[in-house]
Amino acid sequence: MKNLMFLFLLLPSIAMVQPNLNGISKAISDGDAVALSQFFDSNIEISILDDMDVYNKAEAVQTLKAFFAKNKPTSYSQMHKGTSKGADSQYSIGNLVTATNSYRVYVYLKVQGNQQLIQELRFDKE
Repeated sequence: MKNLMFLFLLLPSIAMVQPNLNGISKAISDGDAVALSQFFDSNIEISILDDMDVYNKAEAVQTLKAFFAKNKPTSYSQMHKGTSKGADSQYSIGNLVTATNSYRVYVYLKVQGNQQLIQELRFDKE
C-alpha cells in the first residue's frame, strides 16, 4: 500500500517533466538556443568540452548560439531520463550528432514549485 501511495504522489511530477524534456530535446535537435532558454533557471552551468562556467540566461543563450553555429545539429536522441529519489530533480542524457562531431548531452533539471528548470547543461565529445 505504501508503494502504491508513493506511485500516486510521484506520477504527477513525472508527467509534468515529460513536456519539458520533449521541448528541451526539440530545442537541442533544432540548435535553437532561444527556445532552450525558456527552460533555464536564472543561472545555469554550461560545460562545453572542457570549458565550464556559470551564466545568466542572456549569456547562456549567446554561448549556446555560438556552439550551435559551429556545430549545426543533424539529430538529437534522448537515451536516458530519470527522477531523483525525492522527485526534486530530473535528468536526461542524449546523443547530439552535428555536422562535424557527436556529443553526449547531459541535462540536469531542478524542480522549483511546479516548474522544472535546467540547472546544468553539459556537452561532452563522444
